Amino acid sequence: MNRDMQPIGFLSRLVPGLALVMLVHYAWAVATAGGKAYLVEIDGAIGPVSQELIVRAIDNAEADAAVMVILQMNTPGGLDHSMRKIIQAILDAHVPVITYISPQGSRAASAGTYILYASHVAAMAPATNLGSATPVQVGGVPATPADPGGTGEQQGDDGKTSMEKKIINDAAAYIKGLAKLRGRNEAWAELAVREAASLTAEEALEKNVIDLVADDLTALLQQLDGREVNVKGRNVTLETEGLVIERITPDWRSSLLAIITNPNIAYVLMLVGIYGLIL
Repeated sequence: MNRDMQPIGFLSRLVPGLALVMLVHYAWAVATAGGKAYLVEIDGAIGPVSQELIVRAIDNAEADAAVMVILQMNTPGGLDHSMRKIIQAILDAHVPVITYISPQGSRAASAGTYILYASHVAAMAPATNLGSATPVQVGGVPATPADPGGTGEQQGDDGKTSMEKKIINDAAAYIKGLAKLRGRNEAWAELAVREAASLTAEEALEKNVIDLVADDLTALLQQLDGREVNVKGRNVTLETEGLVIERITPDWRSSLLAIITNPNIAYVLMLVGIYGLIL
């Protein structure tokens, strides 16, 4: 009787084991069926840290054949050098880059506006805004009554020095080139630079400055599903169903760099250095 029970006992252990294997395999298939997207959250000034995070996310996405990179952004602006490096990475990316101004109450001012224009898909949450992209010089020689800008040059009839005109003209041409590349509103892009114009999310959608308005990340993914974008000359159809979101977070080195490159902290450190030299 024991011999007859042995096959039954073996089967009673085998069947649950096979069921468990099949369940794990099914769960893995569901989790990976929609591919992967990298999410980078930028909350603060654009600088070396945000540049490193975004470039790393794009590199990882290309290496892993990810579906897209999402930049969830809330920024008052930042450094021109870092902004241009980020835009170069976006333009050279082989995966779609979606910039999403979120959560509600966020903004994409100054450098954020340029990055939004450069992205394959530009999106905003309700109650957000973008614009005020006039470049601002940091530093320079001390200002004088005849030279309020502190550039060492005389002002023209329009109140701007030749250096200020060069910077603004360069920035205007740069953002217009991005607007033309992505098929977005060139005229308003120039206004954002020359007149520091700003728009709400709904106004930006109406004026063809952005592509869509989404309440949250889930709504964004739903609207992106099936959307076709041009990535380096090839048409890519986005598929977001079952998409796995992987967040790119800063390491300790980037976190430390974010602290010391904060404009407020950097200014204090500069003052400490100046007074240290004097003493």
